[in-house]
Amino acid sequence: MKNQLKAGVVLSYLSTAISIIIQLIYMPVIIRLLGKSEYGLYSLVSSVVSYLSLFSLGFTGAYLRFFAKFYENREKLASLNGMFLSLFNLLALIAAICGIGLSYFPEQIFGSKLSDAELSKARILMVILVLNISISLISGIFDAVIGAYEQFIFQRIVGLIATIVNPFICLPLLLMGYGSVMLVVVTTGVTLVRFMVIVWFCVCKIEIPVSFHGFQWSLLKEISVFSLFLLINMIIDQINWNVDKLILGHTSGTEEIAVYGVASQFNGLFMTFSTTISSVFSPRVNHIAVSQGEKYQEAFTTLMARIGRIQWMILVLFISGFIVFGRFFIVHIYAGEGYEDAYIVTLFLTISALISWFQNIGIEMQRALNKHQFRSIIYFIMAIGNVTVSIPLAMHYGIVGVTIGTMISVLFGNGLIMNLFYHKVLKINMIYFWKEIFRTWKGFILPVCCGSFIMKYVSFENIGVFLLCGFIYVVVYCSSIYCLSCNKEEQQMILDFWGKNIKC
Repeated sequence: MKNQLKAGVVLSYLSTAISIIIQLIYMPVIIRLLGKSEYGLYSLVSSVVSYLSLFSLGFTGAYLRFFAKFYENREKLASLNGMFLSLFNLLALIAAICGIGLSYFPEQIFGSKLSDAELSKARILMVILVLNISISLISGIFDAVIGAYEQFIFQRIVGLIATIVNPFICLPLLLMGYGSVMLVVVTTGVTLVRFMVIVWFCVCKIEIPVSFHGFQWSLLKEISVFSLFLLINMIIDQINWNVDKLILGHTSGTEEIAVYGVASQFNGLFMTFSTTISSVFSPRVNHIAVSQGEKYQEAFTTLMARIGRIQWMILVLFISGFIVFGRFFIVHIYAGEGYEDAYIVTLFLTISALISWFQNIGIEMQRALNKHQFRSIIYFIMAIGNVTVSIPLAMHYGIVGVTIGTMISVLFGNGLIMNLFYHKVLKINMIYFWKEIFRTWKGFILPVCCGSFIMKYVSFENIGVFLLCGFIYVVVYCSSIYCLSCNKEEQQMILDFWGKNIKC
């Protein structure tokens, strides 16, 4: 299991890195071939359909907790698996029916700013993406099973293959003139194949016990109570990160949505990096909560600080790099002219979410302790505040205004309230956590100076100069962080990873 954990972390970052590389090559082609309007439409429909993922009702997050509880009892585990499989099949069916029903009301959903042709295409896109979501819902429970058994190598490899295959199929079709409809058809096909593979692995390799007899209503009630607040969190996350597109659909139209969609892509990449490690440690967190009981505080504090430091140093590399190189990259390489505002929108979204990203192992800790209800309440208030503030700001200031609304709510909730909750309620020593984060400050001095020099004195006349400066900045950042910010354990981890004897 230990090897699975280490390999899972390595493969997670490898998969993430490859995903980013593919996206940086793939998405510019999509944006240019689809055009600003159709890409905006594709982004809008995708964000709306994503709300159907809420039909998981938070049960996926609950599975790990109850798996850890029943792991030693094969009979109860079989009943648990049968219950979850039945539930997810039913929920996927309900999601499909609701999604297809909503597709008959595109104007009411997407706004009157869209043309008749755009509304017609939106309906087609929605139906196909609804099917994709339905498959993903059923797939979610099998992913949870694989994660619970800590089969991270298989899980990450399958995800990596799916990530690579999708653009390789889509790109030729896009170049042949096929639009967004074919794009979502291929994506749905890849999702279906991936689903069949992970089902085969669970049934034939893991040989998970499954029983559809002895349906325990009391257990379902217990799971439902636990999942309720996970569901509320999911609803709130959807509001905080996707409602902006809906607001823009009603106030601005598809072109503004396209700009926001580009910013969301970068925001999603940074978010992926933050969840890569914490997702692998989810079973470990649940094990600590179950095995140590009320003595979990010290273990959680140490784990949160260790993971938080790593996430912090990695995330700052990408966000600081984006500050220095992002504007040129978006306009001259990634999206093209007309997407200038995507730079400032990305900065607002990423900087406001940074605190929550390098603390996101805390979400797993809340779930493991069944103390995630408070987060739901706080995020609910955040969501209401986000919508209340964003609508008038969007009407007066467009895309920048709606982004500021999101930034204010996220900073208040994640930056202040949740840290107080971790410290006061979960008894995680957040003073120690922040001290560990601030201990890294020395390593940032040289990168800040390097980045400031590049921004002030270097003109990116061509891609060659841009790439050279980017390479120099990464080398300066990594070297400085390794020598001045990383502790001995982190340095040894890096040495073990690279297999080299590096000394400062």
